[in-house]
Amino acid sequence: MVRVTTPDRPPQHSTDESVTRTAPDRRAALRSGVALAAGTLAAGSLTAACATSGAAAHPLAASPASGTPSAAHPAARPAAAAPRRFPGQPAEISHGPRDRPRVALTFHGQGDPAVARTLLGEAERNGARVTVLAVGTWLDEHPDLARRILDGGHDLGNHTLRHLDINAMSEKEADAEIRGCAERLRRLTGSIGTWFRPSRTPRASPAVERLARAAGYPHVLSYDLDSLDYTSPGAAAVTRQVLGGIRNGSVVSLHFGYADTVAALPAVLEELGRRGLRAVTTTELLS
Repeated sequence: MVRVTTPDRPPQHSTDESVTRTAPDRRAALRSGVALAAGTLAAGSLTAACATSGAAAHPLAASPASGTPSAAHPAARPAAAAPRRFPGQPAEISHGPRDRPRVALTFHGQGDPAVARTLLGEAERNGARVTVLAVGTWLDEHPDLARRILDGGHDLGNHTLRHLDINAMSEKEADAEIRGCAERLRRLTGSIGTWFRPSRTPRASPAVERLARAAGYPHVLSYDLDSLDYTSPGAAAVTRQVLGGIRNGSVVSLHFGYADTVAALPAVLEELGRRGLRAVTTTELLS
């Protein structure tokens, strides 16, 4: 098990016991996905999630920046949406409007592709749309997932090339991380992706923020609610963490590749629906 140094935990909020229970038929439908994710964890193939300290978490093991996605056919379909500037929004966005019943579930894109497909499918069955911030080397290994994400109606963005501590890098290294992932997204989809999120930190340094803007991203996407799913606290704990802190406009940080996330998502989506909160892409949240 990889140990990750995590940010200060926000206060845990208790919720009604019924929130953390998932309906039996939904649990049964997800059992295979949970088993797959659990097996992946046991095999040690999952990578560490974003943390405030790069030294505490191991980067995704992958091919160097020279890899070219062999399954990319961007000319066969229209180009994906480009980054947008949202007037009135800060350079680094952590939440959307508080006066509308919408939230954004954002997933850090890496890990077992089968788990990613399970999570995307569950979101779509519930009428939810999400935002995926993909690691560039993950796209090298699973280039088909870029179009799978977009074809499901989700946002796709940039989570750096190798998922290292970008705030600790020199400007030259950080620029290569941002542009390396952007280039992979462009090859696969015709766009550099709608969002940029820095790796191994909830917030970008001023230098990284400036480099992202120069690379074509008007805003850096942060979040106001951390699910802490990468600490593997159990599905019930992930559910409580998300539902205890979510409110109008929330941007939630989640991760592909963790069994707890797979098991928690049905209960989270069910309760969001009960509360009248719509899970939408970050683009829709801010539009």
